[in-house]
This record gives sequence, structure tokens and C-alpha cells, in this order.
Amino acid sequence: MKRRQFDSLIIGAGGGGLRAALQLANADASVAVVSKVFPTRSHTVAAQGGMNAALANVLPDNWHWHMFDTVKGSDYLGDQDAIEYMCRAAPRAVYELEHFGVPFSRLDNGSIYQRPFGGQSQNFGGDQAARTCAAADRTGHAILHSLYQQNIRAKTHFFDEYFAVDLLKDEEGHVLGALAFNIHNGEPVVIEAKTTLLATGGAGQLYRTTTNALINTGDGMAMALRAGVPLQDMEFFQFHPTGIAGHGMLITEGARGEGGYLVNADGERLMERYAPKAKDLASRDVVSRAIATEVREGRGCGPNKDYVLLKLDHLGEDVIQKRLPGIRQTCITFLGIDPAEQPIPVFPTAHYTMGGIPTNRFGQVVTPVKDTPEEPVTGLYAAGECACVSVHGANRLGGNSLLDILVFGRAAANHIIEHLNEHRYHKPLDESSVERAMERLNRWQRKPCSTSESVSDLRNELKQVMEEHCSVFRNEEVMRQGVEKVEALVKRLDNVCIGDQSDVFNTARVEALELENLMHVALATMHSAYAREESRGAHSRIDFPERDDKKWMRHSLYSLEHGLDYKPVRTKPMSVESFPPKARVY
Repeated sequence: MKRRQFDSLIIGAGGGGLRAALQLANADASVAVVSKVFPTRSHTVAAQGGMNAALANVLPDNWHWHMFDTVKGSDYLGDQDAIEYMCRAAPRAVYELEHFGVPFSRLDNGSIYQRPFGGQSQNFGGDQAARTCAAADRTGHAILHSLYQQNIRAKTHFFDEYFAVDLLKDEEGHVLGALAFNIHNGEPVVIEAKTTLLATGGAGQLYRTTTNALINTGDGMAMALRAGVPLQDMEFFQFHPTGIAGHGMLITEGARGEGGYLVNADGERLMERYAPKAKDLASRDVVSRAIATEVREGRGCGPNKDYVLLKLDHLGEDVIQKRLPGIRQTCITFLGIDPAEQPIPVFPTAHYTMGGIPTNRFGQVVTPVKDTPEEPVTGLYAAGECACVSVHGANRLGGNSLLDILVFGRAAANHIIEHLNEHRYHKPLDESSVERAMERLNRWQRKPCSTSESVSDLRNELKQVMEEHCSVFRNEEVMRQGVEKVEALVKRLDNVCIGDQSDVFNTARVEALELENLMHVALATMHSAYAREESRGAHSRIDFPERDDKKWMRHSLYSLEHGLDYKPVRTKPMSVESFPPKARVY
């Protein structure tokens, strides 16, 4: 078997992985990036609206207001030290991107354009802020391409179209790389590294209707679970309020930031009923529940009354073409609708994984040790959507995801550089961990099928179960059934066979490995949601409609070996007064 050695291995080539890789390569570390797709096809490319930073280019702003909005948006479940760190670092992160070549939209005076987004305020809950730095409605695309080009310049080593199977350890349990295989020819390779960073993105493919690409299958989260690391806060899955109805494609929050608004079948601006002050720029969980409620109560639009309308036509063609060109083209291509002339049918769609691999603000993966402080897992880091720092808590604010991946991708790399200075030599791998990873890979070999279970059928069933039992609104009975159905699907995975057709061998193998990852993430999501008996952020329980800070101001932790555990929220910031929980209204 091939073996390669590097100072640092990064799994995932989205914004978090590439930002970390660039920091490391510029520090003269040897860096390998494993990506199952060509790097510029990573899901960061789909981010539309922008990246938050208190630059105050359009309206007065400062990082402390940004911090308040993020804590409030998280429904007070976010860790306030990490949130302070992110908000203070945000302006520098934007200026670094500008110097890397990101073509941000500009104001007439040449400074970076900033648009209003949901959940933003001036002066700790006052007037609407304009904090989101945008490159039209293709911000993620601009950032990802710029970071990739910078990494090529820095001579980062890419394993393009390789699939990471599992983490590898030494006999003491320190993470020392991963087993991957070449999707093109099936050849395995052991990549040994002094440090490993998971940056594999979210798990939106858990749901039938989603804004996420087919590659978002929770690979890094499942790898961490199998390595004994619990997943944190997996019950909190964000539904974006404005996906194209029936399709799921994203209509950026920037459309409402530019002045768009939602109407029901009666032509009413529906958000005035649910968020009288912020209206259409309330937090995402608030807007998603509002749309779902309008449809449930019979005020939906269309022949089946199953969506509401997003109106942009009053903005004028010039504004739409300048600020939202990608959205306009998407609507014309997939709906035959020009949003400059007609409203867009929208409904909430699965969008973002707030939970993930627990880390501290340095990007180190941490695991709880009973009655003692958390301990870092030596050599293992995580950043981006697969990680849970936690800066998003129970609900992420729009514009904070691009900020999260860049700030903590950079922070993880800086800590890795310190680790490399202290650990100059490679440690020997525990060969039994290589054998276990190879067993998992070899499980999905070509062979004649004696069973009728297929990967595609099981995957479709899983998506349907998650959509029906763990969606915008939840209750005990619906989720209890969901837990039972997911566990039954996991058992049926043992009967899946990928067949012996040589022409689809590696495609089928990747899909089987992805399905296994999704199953593990689904277990964490369903069990965590079933256990949390309150409504907080994106987790809305009809049978427990109130937030319960006394009992549930804590992070959930789910592991395959031990089930559910909990740990306290870090409510103490780094340098300022904490924001105590209070009623969350917009």
C-alpha cells in the first residue's frame, strides 16, 4: 500500500480547509489536502449572500454589537468566548480576503459594500445594521476560487478526487493521519501526518429537500464518531426560509437584505405578524417557522397552498441585475420566472448543520472527561460546518458561516504551527488502526448480490424519515418514531450490496461509504433531538413550546459507544461582560 508523509493533513477543500492550508503552507509546513471533488467544487462555492464583519462602511457598527446579535441569534446556546473571538477577528478576515484577490462589490467611494441581513442590529438590538460583505450574490464562489489560487501559488499538495475513509492513530490514541483511496482507480493510500484537520462541511443530504450539494454527507463528523469523538448539538439543523418551493435551491437572504419581502395568499406581508420590528430580516428560525405556520393555517399560495411568495419586482431590474444576478438567472433557468417581474415561490429547506465535532476556539477537537475539564484530542483539529466551536448555538445568523470557516480555519492552522514546532518528528502508526480502516473500505467491494437492499433505496428512505420526523416543527411521538426508523435503517445497512458491475465500481463504493456516514450522523441528530425537551432556536418542539434555561442551557454530546451526555455552555466571554439569556424577539 502507498504511504505518504506530511506535516499536516487537511480533509476537505472548502473555505475552512483552504484557509488553513494557506496559513500552513505560508509557514513552510508540508500540507496535503484530500478532497473528494475538485477543490473549487467544494460546497463553499454555493454560499451566496456574504460574510459578516463590523466594518461600518454603510451604517455605524462595531464588533461588540455583532457579538450581541450572534449570542442572541444562537438563542444563548453559543459559547461566548468563541463568539467574541470570531466577531473581533472578522474585519481582519475580510481584509485578508481582499488582499488574496476576492472581488467584493464596492460602494461609490471604493470601500467594500455591505448589505443588511437577518438578525443584525445596531447598539445591542436597536436599528437594522448593514454588516454583510458581499461579492454580488456569489460571495462563496469568489472566496473559494481566490483561496484555491493562493494555495496553488503556495504549493499546497492536493489529493483531488480522493475519498477519506477513516482516521488513523498511534497506540496512545493520538491522531496521525487517515486512510484515503483514489476514486478513479480504487487504490488506497495511507497519509501519515503529525496533525489532521477535518474540514468536510455539513450533512444536508440527510434531508430530501435541501440547499446542499450531493457531496454534503457528514463524512468528517462520522469519521470523528467512529474515532470515539462525540458529536455536539446535532439536534439543531437550520432550515433556510427561502428555498425554491419543491426544489430546495437557495434564494439568498441577501434578496430580503436588498428589500425583498414575503407575502401570503392574501397578499399580506406575513412577517409583520411574527417579527413586527425586524420583519423579513428576523432570524432564520423565526422566518422559517412563520412560513411553515402560514402554510399550515391555510394561507399558502399556489394550487396546493404549499408555499409563500418572495417579492423582488418592486426593486427594479437594475438593482436585481447588479446585486442578485445569480438569483435572477437561477429563477429564469429553473422556474421560467424573472424575479424582476414576478414573485418567487419559496418554502423552508434544509440548509445548515449547527452542531458537529466539538472544538475550542483554537480548532482543537475536545472531548469531555468526567468531572474534569475537556481534553484536546492530540493531533486532531476541525473547522467549518463539520465543527461545533460553538459560535452558532441553536441557530446561525446569515453571513456568519463564511466568517466561521475563515476565522477558525486560520486559528486552527496557527495552533497547528505551534504543535509542529513542538513535535518535529513523525510517530509510528498503530498498524491495527490501518487494518480497521481497510476493513471498512473492503466491506464495500464488488461482489455478486444475494440481497435486494440497494444504497439508493436506503438513502432515499433515510432522507424521507429525517424530513418527516426531524423537520421545522417536532414533537415527542413523531421523533420517537424517527429514532426507531433510523435505527432500523442502520441495521438494514448490513444487507446492502453494491453489485459487481465494474463500470460503476468506485462511484457505487463512494456512495455506500457516504450512506454509512449519513446513517451515523442521522443517529446523532435524531437521538439528540428526541431528548431535548424544550424549544430553542432551530429545535422547535410543539409539546415543549418554551425555552428552558434552567434545565437545557447545555450542549448535547452523542457518541456511538455511550449515547447521550451533556456539557455546560461557556457563558463567560474573553474580555467583556457576558450577555445573559433573555426573551428572544425581533
